[in-house]
Amino acid sequence: MSSLPNEMNVFRAKTCWVKFRKEATFALYTPFIVSLASGNLNSETFKQCIAQSIHFLKPFAQAFKLAERYAEDDDAKHGINELRKTALKKLNMHDYFVEEWDSDVDKDTPPNPATSKCTDFLLATASGKIDGMKAILSTPFEKTRLSGYILGAMTSCIRLYAYIGKELQGVVDHESYHRYRKFKNYSSGSFQDFSVQAEDLLDMLSVSFTLDELDIVERLYSRGIKHEINFFLAQPLTQKVVVPLSGEHNRDKRQLMIFSDFDLTCTFADSSAVLAELAILTARKSDQSQTENQIASHSDNLKKLWKLISEKYTDGYNQCIKNMLATEKAEKLNYEGLRKALEQLSDFEKEANFRVSKCRVLKGLKLENIQRAGELWTLQDGCLNFFQTIKNKENLNADVYMLSYCWCGYLIRSVLSKGGLNDLKVDANELEFEASLSTGVIVEKMQSPFDKVQAFGKILESCREGNDKKKPLTVYIGHALGDLLCLLEADVGIVVGSSPGLRSVGEHFGVRFIPLFNGVIDKQKEFGEVEEADTSSSSTWKGLSGILYTVSTWAEIHAFVIGS
Repeated sequence: MSSLPNEMNVFRAKTCWVKFRKEATFALYTPFIVSLASGNLNSETFKQCIAQSIHFLKPFAQAFKLAERYAEDDDAKHGINELRKTALKKLNMHDYFVEEWDSDVDKDTPPNPATSKCTDFLLATASGKIDGMKAILSTPFEKTRLSGYILGAMTSCIRLYAYIGKELQGVVDHESYHRYRKFKNYSSGSFQDFSVQAEDLLDMLSVSFTLDELDIVERLYSRGIKHEINFFLAQPLTQKVVVPLSGEHNRDKRQLMIFSDFDLTCTFADSSAVLAELAILTARKSDQSQTENQIASHSDNLKKLWKLISEKYTDGYNQCIKNMLATEKAEKLNYEGLRKALEQLSDFEKEANFRVSKCRVLKGLKLENIQRAGELWTLQDGCLNFFQTIKNKENLNADVYMLSYCWCGYLIRSVLSKGGLNDLKVDANELEFEASLSTGVIVEKMQSPFDKVQAFGKILESCREGNDKKKPLTVYIGHALGDLLCLLEADVGIVVGSSPGLRSVGEHFGVRFIPLFNGVIDKQKEFGEVEEADTSSSSTWKGLSGILYTVSTWAEIHAFVIGS
């Protein structure tokens, strides 16, 4: 594979950033960055961080010089030299903050272990000592590769700071005073351009790399981000911080409870469509004694029937939303009005499920085929890892429940079992089976927003009774309108992706939707520089606040709830 023609080798630094951006999310949600963004980071903590960052400047300079030395041509050498001068100027935060506070930072502070690992990583890469790779300095040609490797390790760090700066820009810009507003330098157009220049240079240096060599660049890029995350995590904080959420509760007095929807929250496709497609495939093979035309006719008829059912559902669902939006718009959360409006949706969902059962479109499905379909189903990136981490993390003390409209809970369990989550509690509808074959009848257990919120309440009550009356700290993760009541009643309601129905109805009844990171910053601002204290008596997060938090990836949820 390493000898493939160069035109077959595709590498773009921007694409590499997209690939590893979820790792960068963990840097954004570190206690240090959250406190920094809120403006209430203890000043001594920040000075210590600046003192640690000074240790980066010399290794950065050395790495750039070696990259320039080993570059293959004059254009590359010139590009690296220019980038080196810009990098040392822009990465020296020390000068910015000394000017801001009119005070100096102790430059003699020794590097902590995380800082040392960062600098050792840079220097090792610059000298060609790369884990999992043979020595590359034996020939002049091999030395030219080192320039690309060095830039791979450094570009990720530069890009990460540009990303953090951009994310913090909105927070700082909306405040007349922010103690750490100088951090905005990382969001400035010049620094963003600097990041792009580094990526362009990396692309140029790696244009002739083989696939194996590009793989090394990617590994170094990823490791660079991880070292920076550990650098932020190593900063000592003495104040109360809202992240990770799992650290906010006293495990002896509080119980962290995670609830999640399934369809389009954990998945890319709706389970009803998956089951319908499986039923059509089953119908095509159901009677081998028939002619091919008869078999095709049977499956075609099933396709047409499913299309009619789907269209009728979509039209009815849209009409329900239209009727709900015809009521008076609320200025703040009108929970009772929302519940009243959702009664129509509840009746509609039950009627739609009854129609599916009556038509028997799912008749003949084999239990083993449903299991196989579940095992092949792919969840959204980071979803499975989130639940696996909760299960395997020591001393987390968290329970997880799946509440779903899915017609076959067995399908969900098959998906989860693939990831070793056989014991995760699933509350969903079920298909009726006779001798491992579906009758097409749905055993109705979870059909409406009220069924979900009732199940949610029963689980919480059971938790209080079974855990010496521990007070639960609840997170509900959802996507659709059917999740709205649970999202609002949970202490933290997190909306994955964008559902127009959920958004429009929620806003109509006074629900506010804000990005999760912004919400975390708002909560952190409430603390000021309060030192760490027992948080078991009350939670920063409370249900029925009228605020729901939006995310685009599961990495955000993971970083917020569990941390890195």
